[in-house]
Amino acid sequence: MSPEPETTRPAVSRRSLRLAGILGVAVAAAVVVSGIASRKMADARLSEWTESQAVPVVAVAQPDTRGRRSTLDLPGRLEAYSQAQIYARVSGYIKEWKADIGTPVKAGQLLAEIDAPDLDQQIMQAEADLASAKANAALAKATLERGQSLIQSGSVSKQDLDQRAADAANKEGLVRSSQANLDRLRVLEKYKRITAPFDGLVTARATDVGALINAGAGGGPALFVVSDVSKLRAYVNVPQSYVPSIRIGTRAQISVPEYPGRTFPATVEASARAIDVSSGTTRMQLVVDNASGELMTGSYANVSLQLPEPEVAIVVPASALIFDQKGLHVATVGPDDRVALKDVTIARDLGREIEIGSGLTAHDRVVTSPPDGIASGDKVRIADKPGAPAPETRPNGEAQAASPG
Repeated sequence: MSPEPETTRPAVSRRSLRLAGILGVAVAAAVVVSGIASRKMADARLSEWTESQAVPVVAVAQPDTRGRRSTLDLPGRLEAYSQAQIYARVSGYIKEWKADIGTPVKAGQLLAEIDAPDLDQQIMQAEADLASAKANAALAKATLERGQSLIQSGSVSKQDLDQRAADAANKEGLVRSSQANLDRLRVLEKYKRITAPFDGLVTARATDVGALINAGAGGGPALFVVSDVSKLRAYVNVPQSYVPSIRIGTRAQISVPEYPGRTFPATVEASARAIDVSSGTTRMQLVVDNASGELMTGSYANVSLQLPEPEVAIVVPASALIFDQKGLHVATVGPDDRVALKDVTIARDLGREIEIGSGLTAHDRVVTSPPDGIASGDKVRIADKPGAPAPETRPNGEAQAASPG
């Protein structure tokens, strides 16, 4: 077989080079087109991811509508239902005392006796004055009767008889005055015996045998303090917002430090029906049965008042409330996952929870922690559960947890 002519070889080489060039250009064009398409797809994914991240994620929950009975705990002070501070009505010295602190006493029981020599002398003088007044009155009466018997004979003038009558009336008045003074002193004499005004307990004694006693309070302490401890009064200062809920007859439980874990029943008996401007509270009085004598007067107590149970209680977390210049709102999420702000009123503040008075229904989906700037019509995403939603991934593959609403 004869070899090919040398003239055909350059033509084959040029054709191969041309094909190789065309193929290279095609590959380069494919690389450029693929890069542009990939960049556009990445930009589209980034734009979609950015838009999705712009929609806030919120946690929602339906209002708690369970009936509940809440209490109001306030500090209080226990006092005797009746308490008498006993002072002396006469001056003198303590002769003896019969009851010490902690002694149960009955009404009329002797507590102490006072030796009052000054009063004794005044009584003796009053008795003498009364006797003298009676003698003078008897003489004046006899003189008047003698004059009346002599007036017919003319031995006594009409003027003299009138003078005798006036003198007899004056002496009779002095008798009554002396008698009244003696009666007054006799009454004071009874106060030499200091007695208990009612059944109770002697809770204070501030005197001893031989002590000088001045009549009346005199700026000093009471000789005795007698307290009726069969019932006690508990006084509490109730905040103004709770006053309408606490009516006469409201039940309460009282606890004291000396009996941990125990409570004593009490009932609201009276209300001051006035607000103390310095504290914004109303003073209320409760009565506590203390027939066993376990509770002590003057002690500190914690008073747990039973608030009335509402018929329908719609309760939301306190974090769900939104305050702005337009008032108080709660953010709810509709079926289309858009926000609707509802105006609400507060019935009671329960601390971490708020009882709503109006504006919500039991079927509303409430945003438990609304983000700042949330407005009606905003699109939101609902988290699967309260708290942070599941982490999402950026287009570049980096994990990123979406911030919770």
